[in-house]
Amino acid sequence: MKWVRSSTALLMGATLALTACQGETPAPLTPAPSTGSPTAPVKPRPVGGLETTGRGPEMPAQGAWLGAWVKPTWQTPDGRVGALTAFGEQTGGKVTLAHMFHEWEEDFPGPTENAFQAAQMLQMISWSGADTRSIADGVYDQMIRQRAKAIKDFGVPVLLRWRWEMDRPNLRQSVRSPEDYVAAWKHIRAIFTEEGATNAGWVWCPHVLGFVDSGRNAAAYYPGDDQVDWLCTDVYPGKNYDGFAEQMDTFMAFARQRPRPVVIGEFGVTHDGGPGQRAAWLREARTYIKRHPQIKAVVYFSAKQTKGTEYDSTFDDDPEGLAAYRELARDPYFSAPAPTATPGGPVN
Repeated sequence: MKWVRSSTALLMGATLALTACQGETPAPLTPAPSTGSPTAPVKPRPVGGLETTGRGPEMPAQGAWLGAWVKPTWQTPDGRVGALTAFGEQTGGKVTLAHMFHEWEEDFPGPTENAFQAAQMLQMISWSGADTRSIADGVYDQMIRQRAKAIKDFGVPVLLRWRWEMDRPNLRQSVRSPEDYVAAWKHIRAIFTEEGATNAGWVWCPHVLGFVDSGRNAAAYYPGDDQVDWLCTDVYPGKNYDGFAEQMDTFMAFARQRPRPVVIGEFGVTHDGGPGQRAAWLREARTYIKRHPQIKAVVYFSAKQTKGTEYDSTFDDDPEGLAAYRELARDPYFSAPAPTATPGGPVN
C-alpha cells in the first residue's frame, strides 16, 4: 500500500511540473470585500451531534458530498473543470466537491480555484508542507500570511488540507516528530486567524495505514479538537485488496471520540485485482459510508499512471467497477448540495 502514496506524490509532482511548462494563464483574482474584524470570533456550527469550530463550509445536514480529483488531459483551469465534469458524466453523478493540490510555495487561490468557483463547486485544497521546525520558527511567516490573505479575499468557504498523510515514513525528514508537526500546524493556523481567514476549514488527514499500522501512530500527530474542523483519511485497497471496512474501522475508532465531521480525502481502486474485486470494494465503500453518518464527504482519486510504478484508478477499461461506482454516485445519499456561497458573500 505504501507504493500507492509514493506514486501519487510522483504524479502530483509531474502534474505540477507540466502545469509550469504549459503555463496556466494567471487570471486576476477579484478580491471579495473584507468581512469584519480579523479577530472577529467564529461560533461552532452543530449538525446532528457533530460540529466544526465555525470555520469553513457548513457540513451537509444529511448525506455526504461527493467529490473527486481527476487527472486532466490539459493542465489548465478549463481543463481541470472539464475533467471533473466528464468524470461526473461518466459516473452518473454530479461532482460537488472539487479537489486541487498545491505545492508549499505555490500561489493560491488562483485561476483553477476561480474556475471551480465559476462552476459552482465546493473546494478542498491540499497544501503540501516544508520543514516543520522552519515553519514553527517563523521562516515562512510572510508567505503564510500571503496565503491567508488570499484565502480570505477569495470570500467563499473552502476546506484546507495542510500536509496530508503526515504520518508517512517517507515524509519523516520534513515532518520530523509529531510534536514538530503539531507546532507547525498551530503556527500556520494562528496566522490564518490573525488575518481573519475563517472561511478556511482545517482538515487533518493522515493515511488510514497510520491507524492500521500501530508503528506509525498517526493519532500522535493530532493537533487537538480546538485546532481541527474536519477529520480525514485516505484509503486504498492496494494490490492485496485490503477491505475498505477493515481499514476504515481503525480510523473511525479514533474519529468517534471527537465531535468532528469526517471527509475521506482520497479513495480509489488502483489495480485490476481478481474478477469483480474492484466492483466489490467500491460497493463495500458505499455501504460503509452510509452506515457512518459522521462521514460527510468522500473524494475519489481518478488517474492513470503509466510511468514508474503503474496504477489506474479510472474506469475507462473497467465496466464492472464503473457500474459499482455509478451505484454510489447515483445514490441520493451522495447528492448533498454544496453550501450556497459567492465571492463577496458570507464566509460562515
